Amino acid sequence: MFLGEFRHSIDEKGRMIVPAKFREHLGTPFVITRGLDRCLFVYPKAEWDKLENQLKDLPFTKKDARAFTRFFFSGASECDLDKQGRMNVPTPLRDYAQLEKECVVIGVSNRMEVWSKALWEDYVSESEESFADIAENLVDFDL
Repeated sequence: MFLGEFRHSIDEKGRMIVPAKFREHLGTPFVITRGLDRCLFVYPKAEWDKLENQLKDLPFTKKDARAFTRFFFSGASECDLDKQGRMNVPTPLRDYAQLEKECVVIGVSNRMEVWSKALWEDYVSESEESFADIAENLVDFDL
């Protein structure tokens, strides 16, 4: 399980240290792809395989299903950690998530997310104001 928030940097070659707490859960290989809200989603291979099976069952006759699966799978890349515990973030994904130097890595249950520091701070600031409303709306999900 991925939990917590960590501040890291990404070097000029696109390498970023994966938090030590996450490495054992991540394993290798793992999959990195475009996420929602301009962040990157990073999945252990087993979690990616489960998600892939769910997404491939979406009806390809539906425009939104085709658009989502194209967006999600076209950005995906299978990766490994190097000996220093770093992952190499492909250039198109760095561009998508606006990753330059400072980034934030967060744990979100079955996945890791990578955010630019600026986008994460904006997201947290905006979300804090509506967190109570968001929580109230989750009642519909029996939480």
